[in-house]
Amino acid sequence: MKGCKWCGKTMTSSRAANSILYMQDADKSRSYMDLADTQPSLLLKGDTPRLIDEWQMAPVLWDAVRFEVDQRQAVGQFILTGSSVPKDGVTAHTGTGRISQMLMRPMSLFESKESDGSVSLKSLFESNLEISSTSTLSIEDLAFAICRGGWPASVSLPKEYALDTSINYIEAIINEDISTVDGIDKNPERVRLLLRSLARNIATMATNTTIINDMQTNDLSMTPPTLDIYLNALRRIFVIEDQPAWSPAIRSRTAIRTSSKRHFVDPSIATAVLGTNPMGILKDFNTFGFLFESLCTRDLRIYSAAIGGNVFHYRDRYNLEADIIVSLRDGRWAAIEVKMGQKQIEEAAKNLLKLKERINTDKMGEPSFLMVLTAGEFAYKRKDGVLIVPIGCLRD
Repeated sequence: MKGCKWCGKTMTSSRAANSILYMQDADKSRSYMDLADTQPSLLLKGDTPRLIDEWQMAPVLWDAVRFEVDQRQAVGQFILTGSSVPKDGVTAHTGTGRISQMLMRPMSLFESKESDGSVSLKSLFESNLEISSTSTLSIEDLAFAICRGGWPASVSLPKEYALDTSINYIEAIINEDISTVDGIDKNPERVRLLLRSLARNIATMATNTTIINDMQTNDLSMTPPTLDIYLNALRRIFVIEDQPAWSPAIRSRTAIRTSSKRHFVDPSIATAVLGTNPMGILKDFNTFGFLFESLCTRDLRIYSAAIGGNVFHYRDRYNLEADIIVSLRDGRWAAIEVKMGQKQIEEAAKNLLKLKERINTDKMGEPSFLMVLTAGEFAYKRKDGVLIVPIGCLRD
């Protein structure tokens, strides 16, 4: 199980484990590392499933687990959790056929019990349902949820303390994690400016050149190769998670843009690095809109993963777009526009219907549904078939 730190990997995995090895145990870590270098099989001994937490500290454990699984010829023997990806080439085997990988993200609004879950993504893919429900989340609630984030430790905290988790998170990234992951020292001020630039360009297709130019306005330059090193490090510690472009078969020769959208694994990273709070984003509705889209993207990634799907975006050279495309392994797909205001719903619905006409449905199939995901109150189906769903009603 992999994913960003503080998203609950260890706690979740420990509930399924019958023995646990904490590689970061301060009293035993040195001994564990020595054993990993000399006889890693000793670290695998224990009741199964055996949890090895932060296994990437001793990457040889990956190959040791793979070999042990081969010898035992049994499933469910080990659970490996890690907050970063080891360097390429440090493991001899990919683990294919022996080790299944799972990505864990921060909590969705349904998991934090802020969405009532009255509209199920899985059910929408399975049948043409009529929907009718009401979200209790206000704009103020959503602003707070964005700034607090989906960190399990912050969800149960009083509001006056809940915002501190994301602030502490970015300080750990800047001052330690981003350099530790690849062993390359990085300028903390450059890291901070990069994170701020990514935050200013959240939910956009900003190019690396745009990011570099944005940073240069702050009197600190960065070359393209250096930017690549910094971005790769952020990906390896699961801080950023870009949203790739969808490339469907279309009826015309319209060029489809292939750039990914920029996102953090949780929108609270953006608000923390920008130094804003719920009141601040409520006063800047343009920024709020991009952050809300990133929140919706986070939740739909979580919900779609639970049903074997992935999240993309679509935009062509005529700027016809869908903020989110959910594509399932069996080929079913759905197009979603994210809009905060009720006045934007009509235009969003028209764009979705236009997109449906442009897609070659003979090859791609009809969309399972078209949806406008909102910050509003009511969930319903329009006469044209487009679903209007508040994020406060959605679940997997």
